[in-house]
Amino acid sequence: MTVPRTAPVSAGTGPAPPVASPAGPHGRRGPVPTVVYAAGAALLTVVLRLIQISRAGDLFVDEPIYRRLGDSAAAGGFPRTDEGLFFLHPPGYFYLEAGWTKVVGEHSDIIAGVHSSRVLNALLAGVTAALIVFLVARVRSRGAGAVAGLVFALDQFCVRQNDRVLLETATMVWILAGYLVLVGLAGADPPARPRARAVLAGLFLGLAVLTKDHAVLITVLPLLAALALGWGPPRRLVALTTAVTVASYAVYVALLSGFGHFDEFWAAKTSGVRRLLGIVQETGFNAAGTPSLVGRLLDELPGYAATYLLLALTPVALFLLLRRKEPVYRLLALFHASAIVTLAYAVAVGTLEEQALYLLFVPNLVALAVTVPVPSRRPRLRVLACGVLVAVLATPAVVYARDRWTPDDGFDRLRSYLLTHVPAGSGIVTVDGQRTRGVTNWALNDTYRLGHWVTPAEQAANEARYVIVPWRVIEQGYGRSPLTEVERMTEGLRPVFAFDGPTYGTLALYRLPSPLPGPDVTELAVPGSAVTGPLVPAPGPPVTEAGDAPG
Repeated sequence: MTVPRTAPVSAGTGPAPPVASPAGPHGRRGPVPTVVYAAGAALLTVVLRLIQISRAGDLFVDEPIYRRLGDSAAAGGFPRTDEGLFFLHPPGYFYLEAGWTKVVGEHSDIIAGVHSSRVLNALLAGVTAALIVFLVARVRSRGAGAVAGLVFALDQFCVRQNDRVLLETATMVWILAGYLVLVGLAGADPPARPRARAVLAGLFLGLAVLTKDHAVLITVLPLLAALALGWGPPRRLVALTTAVTVASYAVYVALLSGFGHFDEFWAAKTSGVRRLLGIVQETGFNAAGTPSLVGRLLDELPGYAATYLLLALTPVALFLLLRRKEPVYRLLALFHASAIVTLAYAVAVGTLEEQALYLLFVPNLVALAVTVPVPSRRPRLRVLACGVLVAVLATPAVVYARDRWTPDDGFDRLRSYLLTHVPAGSGIVTVDGQRTRGVTNWALNDTYRLGHWVTPAEQAANEARYVIVPWRVIEQGYGRSPLTEVERMTEGLRPVFAFDGPTYGTLALYRLPSPLPGPDVTELAVPGSAVTGPLVPAPGPPVTEAGDAPG
């Protein structure tokens, strides 16, 4: 028989008690700590998003814009583009990018800079996964938190959103952090220093609004409802959190007003509100001439069936939350209901872009994880529930493997080709960008002269000898030029570069015929430019099946 070890016995004292063993009865270890589940979910989330991050998703139109705003913030002052100060969105994410740039260094190439910011978003997604685990574990159990974190890590819609340099990933980090503090205040046992915790929750939610002011609809709105209904934490704490959240944004407005930028801010915000309300439909599925939401959903159903299944359970999650009378569940019900109302309005009449769905998917995942019952006493139902969970996890894994190893980096390849074969400063015709500058312009305007020069006279006046066409953008109605005009411009021309990818279909570069006799423009290199040489067709990867398009 093994004698258990004890601590050394001091003179004049009895034997010390045995050292506590991490093993429970019969040699079993105790439950896995929540932090282990959270760390595992975070690690899996980050790794899955970092694999092939630079080539698994082509350049999205907002990415180079947000990257340049981050570079501007790193240089000091309010974020700006070459068009002036930028107040359409708050500066929170752009200053976060600025800090990231200070850590990892700057990139002269805008696309390389976008790839660097994608790494930042992958890390933020890992934080999101950890917060989901902690939030669900605090409300329900560690096991439910682990499952929720795993679903988030694998879900392909979340992977796509987190891999793009968009505002929603960072916004959700601050929202979840705020609600994690708030649910602690809504528990039966009041924590120490509740006022300080309420202030901390307000600061987190304030950072969410300072990242994307649209977040006010799932931060301040549910807090106001909690005040009116008396749900969640005590009213005095909810009022304090609300006040701090609003004050955070008020400080930002006061600061920019002090620097004399309130007029520009007001113009940008009124324009943004008109877009939010659907009065102006510049982008999104509700804009005229663009693909319908139903058509897009049907096209993506095979690859995103698990995401759709979870979203279809949104009303069920809200019903289950409302059945519970505890303050914690009531608080989450308000959070979930606000997300539903916000997206429902966007679907009906507002500006609806696909990234808005992320602000519903994550709250819905949390709601399902804390409410869906597990049939412990009915083996058949338990087996069925496990089977559904396996399907929800396995389907995204298959889609992930397909998408990650399908090259989708057309603009990166196009930029490399241009830098090798076309002199810097050459004139290039762009046809995308329906009402504003398109992705082609943002990706290349630091090196080339770009313009919407569609007539031969305009092309001759600007010495434009090339035209870039992301064909799917034009075919789906997102281009500045209609399809017939682009087909006329490129009729009879053979592309000197072509890439077929899931995002833009065929991304092609055409050399326009010389409008006047004389030397070819490619021979007129800009003084000091080392880029010369003849144009040759660029070998590209095989044609791949069409998939996602800019939303």
